[in-house]
Amino acid sequence: MTKSHSTLSALTLTAAASLLLAACSGGAGASGSASGSSSGSAAAGGVTCASGSITAVGSTALQPLIEQAAKQYQDACSGATVNVQGGGSGTGLSQVLSGGANIGNSDIFAEEKLKPADATQLVDHKVVKQGWVMVVNPSVTGVTNLTKDQATQIWTGKITNWKDVGGSDAPIVLVIRPESSGTRATFKKLILGGATEASGKALTEDSNGAVTKAVESTPGATSIIGFAYFQQNKQSLTGLQLDGVEATVKNMADGSYKLAAFGHMYTKGQPSGVAKAFLDYMLSDPIQKTLVPKLFYAPVQPGS
Repeated sequence: MTKSHSTLSALTLTAAASLLLAACSGGAGASGSASGSSSGSAAAGGVTCASGSITAVGSTALQPLIEQAAKQYQDACSGATVNVQGGGSGTGLSQVLSGGANIGNSDIFAEEKLKPADATQLVDHKVVKQGWVMVVNPSVTGVTNLTKDQATQIWTGKITNWKDVGGSDAPIVLVIRPESSGTRATFKKLILGGATEASGKALTEDSNGAVTKAVESTPGATSIIGFAYFQQNKQSLTGLQLDGVEATVKNMADGSYKLAAFGHMYTKGQPSGVAKAFLDYMLSDPIQKTLVPKLFYAPVQPGS
């Protein structure tokens, strides 16, 4: 082989190696950090990775799902950090609007909480369908079901003793959420028809976890918690049917159980970087087909 042929072959091999290396590194993905400056790549399992850090704040009903999804995403994408915090849907919406968070998690539509001009600045990403269950302290016996009307009378203070709905002779203690709570807003909308809850003998707790502990430790107590929290605490709480329908994922998914709504993740404008990559991951098969049912939520349909 002549010297010129050897040189040409070496150049050809070098170029081929460069092309192979570029192909293996994956295509350009969403930009990463909160400022959206880093490029992304495709990781194992089709996850689109982006480098940087974001914060998602809001709904505690959605928190178990988003925390676990964030952990899985970070395991797959070592350059990404997804911080997940509670605080309630109202807090999530106000924080994402003000720029204090990249994502605002909410049990309700933004327009139900924010002024119209503010709500239009946010982009809604529906990621799941979630349900809530009315729960009571185990000291309450004889009650396994409440009709919508009975629940309304209890929560507005017209019924104050469990014996009036077939239970034991014991005063009803309401455990109510603060105004920022999406769970409270959803329950008022779907069950109470917008009526105001009685507050004279009520306790106020600000998260699903705190509500769960309050009902567990207070004789005669009742409240509403997300399916995920109920499943974790079934040994210490009694879950009630609503209008004779069990609070199950199947009944929520087919629409027969009515205390259910979409779970939203809002961004201010269209997302980019880690925020976009993580929201895409929330709608991917590993989340929708595996993690969502595992944690007692229901998947969303495309275009919901």
